Amino acid sequence: MRAALDKRRFGPWALVTGASSGIGQEFARQIAASGINVVLVARREALLQEVGRSVAADFKVDYRVLAMDISQEGFIAGLADATHDLDIGLVISNAGTGNPGAFLKHDRQLLRETLRLNTMSHLEIAHHFGAKLAERRRGGLILVGAMGADNGIPCLANDGGAKAYVHSLGEALHYEFKPLGVYVTVLATPLTETPVLEKFGLHPKTSPLKPISVEQCVSEALNGLRKNRSRVIPGRLNRIMNALVPVSLGRRMQADMIGKGVANKAASAGPSNA
Repeated sequence: MRAALDKRRFGPWALVTGASSGIGQEFARQIAASGINVVLVARREALLQEVGRSVAADFKVDYRVLAMDISQEGFIAGLADATHDLDIGLVISNAGTGNPGAFLKHDRQLLRETLRLNTMSHLEIAHHFGAKLAERRRGGLILVGAMGADNGIPCLANDGGAKAYVHSLGEALHYEFKPLGVYVTVLATPLTETPVLEKFGLHPKTSPLKPISVEQCVSEALNGLRKNRSRVIPGRLNRIMNALVPVSLGRRMQADMIGKGVANKAASAGPSNA
């Protein structure tokens, strides 16, 4: 299950943030499968090198690894300098993190840092590389958000609010960039089989909502970009739920699922040694 991309429109290079694992890693693989070279960005260099070697061997493409923390203010200058010599036709702004739990139990500094990563990184990347793509008069940009973020996600209040910003930004840029020849798509990520599930205390076999595979999530996102759709929600059942389930019920379902996951994880961790 892979999306075939036009190298003339979206190549010869693509940039993927959060590329060391999960959705970002799968974006790198599916993009490379179309013969497009990849720039891999994340904090963990060893994992990035592993991903890069794998895609190079499997798909005969070039890769460049950039180990950096894009939650830091001013990161875009370093990213711009490290990619100035590349003709980048596709940008996947995927970096982000989630901190499930009650809002008032989170440290305020952690909330600020998460907000910066989940909003400012997308803003900086969209502005810098959007200008580059507009100069080319072709290319694409995917901003990765989260299904349900527009309605508020209890037990993910700060993270959901940040993703709602990403959704709004992406939908607006879809309209603005269209006459410039640049495609923009928001990926409203549903529950997906990635390492993040463990952080949420969820397991694919016991979760009340069945996660989709990371391959399906990325494939549907790239196919949506090819058709220049403003937003993609992978998974037919997820699209039906998004369209038909009342907002209040959907919010309650998410709160129950995440809240129970957090509680189960805390219980399995046992008492603190502090």
